[in-house]
Amino acid sequence: MQRILSTQLSAHVGETVHVAGWIHRRRLLKSVAFLILRDATGLTQVVVSEETVRAQLEALPEETTVSVVGTVTAERSAPGGVEITSPVIEALTDPAQPVPFDLYRPDLRASLPTMLDHAPVALRHPKLAAVHRIGAAAVGGFRAVLEAMSFVEIHTPKIVGAATESGANVFRLDYFGRPAYLAQSPQLYKQIMVGVFERVYEVGPVFRAEPSDTARHLASYTSLDAEMGFVEDHRDVIAACHATVAGMLAGIRAAAGPSLDLLDVTMPVLPENPVVVHFSDVLEMIGKATGEDITDEPDLAPAHERWIGGWASREHGSDFVFVEGYPTAHRAFYTHPDPARPGHSRAFDLIFRGLELVSGGQRMHRHDDYVRTLTARGESDLSAYSGYLDAMRSGMPPHGGFAFGLERFMARLLDVQNIRQVTLFPRDLHRLAP
Repeated sequence: MQRILSTQLSAHVGETVHVAGWIHRRRLLKSVAFLILRDATGLTQVVVSEETVRAQLEALPEETTVSVVGTVTAERSAPGGVEITSPVIEALTDPAQPVPFDLYRPDLRASLPTMLDHAPVALRHPKLAAVHRIGAAAVGGFRAVLEAMSFVEIHTPKIVGAATESGANVFRLDYFGRPAYLAQSPQLYKQIMVGVFERVYEVGPVFRAEPSDTARHLASYTSLDAEMGFVEDHRDVIAACHATVAGMLAGIRAAAGPSLDLLDVTMPVLPENPVVVHFSDVLEMIGKATGEDITDEPDLAPAHERWIGGWASREHGSDFVFVEGYPTAHRAFYTHPDPARPGHSRAFDLIFRGLELVSGGQRMHRHDDYVRTLTARGESDLSAYSGYLDAMRSGMPPHGGFAFGLERFMARLLDVQNIRQVTLFPRDLHRLAP
C-alpha cells in the first residue's frame, strides 16, 4: 500500500491507508491511547484501543520512526479534521534514544548551545523546520526572479590559489603541497563570467576566517550573488537588486505560507520603487538629528544603519533603503568611482530594518584602471590577479552586481537575536560539529 502524507488524509475518509513518520507524542490515557505521528507536512492522530497495540506503543518512545496502516475517520477535534482508527503499527527502527528536550511542545525549551549540539534532532521541531522552509522559499524566489531576467546560474570554485578578494581573513589550505585558500566570495569569477553570459548568479557557501565571536558573524555562510553586464551605472544594479528582493518576498509568501503563520512572521514592506539616499546625505541627516559630527566618517556604524532604517520607515513606509556613494577609499579595489563626486564611489548597501543586508555597485571594467588602482593601494605584484585582469583586457562590458548572506536576511526577517538560530549547522570560532 502506497504511503500518503498527513495533509492528504482528509481525501480518504472511510478508506484504509498507510502513513509513516516519527512518534511526535504519545498520550497514554486509561481507556485509550493516542499516537501523534509527524511527517514532513504535519501531524496525524492515531487512536489506539487494542491492548496489544497499546503495549507495543508504550515500548516505542518519542522520535521512533513507525509505519501505520489504519482507517481514516472523521473527527473534528483531530489535526486536519480526521484521525486513524484500528491501526496496525510497525516500528521502522530501534527505539529512539532520549534527547534533552521535548519536540512535541509548542516551543523548544532548550538553550541555543543545547539545540546546536543536538541539531539533527532539534531541527525536527516544527518551528525550527519552518525557519529553513522559509529560507528555501527565499532562495527559490531569488532564483526565479533572476532566471526571469535572463540570468544564468553558475558554480564557481571554492578553492582558490590566491587570497585576493576583500580584506577579510582567509582559511589557508594545503593543496597537494601548494598553498590555497577557501574562497571568500565568488566576486572575481562572477565578474569574469559576465564576459560569457552577460548576466550570472550563484547560490553557494563562502568562507571568512574573521575571529569575530558575535551574534552576527559566521565563518561560513550562504551567499546569494548576482552580476550583470552592459549597465549604465550602479542605478541599474540597484533596480535589479530591488526586483530580486521583491521576488524573494513573493517566493516566501507563495511557498512558505504555513511556516510564516506558525512563526507569526511580519513580512517586510518593500515599496514599488527603491528608496535611495546618498551616503553624504545620510551623514548630514544624522548629524542634524543627533548633533554628532560624523561628516568625515568612512562608513556607517551599526547605530547609523539603525537610524537610516528608521528614517526610511517613517518617511517612505519602507523596511528597505539603499545607501549609495560610499567613499571609494573604503570599498573593494574593483569598485567604480563616481566621476561626478570625487572621493565617492558607485557602490551601495541595502539596509533592511536597520541592518546592512546587501553590498553592491558598479565595478571597473577597464584593465588599465585596475592596474592603476591596485598599484595605488600598494599591490606591487599583480600576478595573483592575472586571470582576472586578463578578462578585463579582453573586452569586458560595463558591469555591476550585488551579494548578501542568506542567514543575515533570515535573521532580520524573523527578528532573531543570534544568526545561529537560522543556520542549519553553524561554523564559528568554537563550533565544527555536528
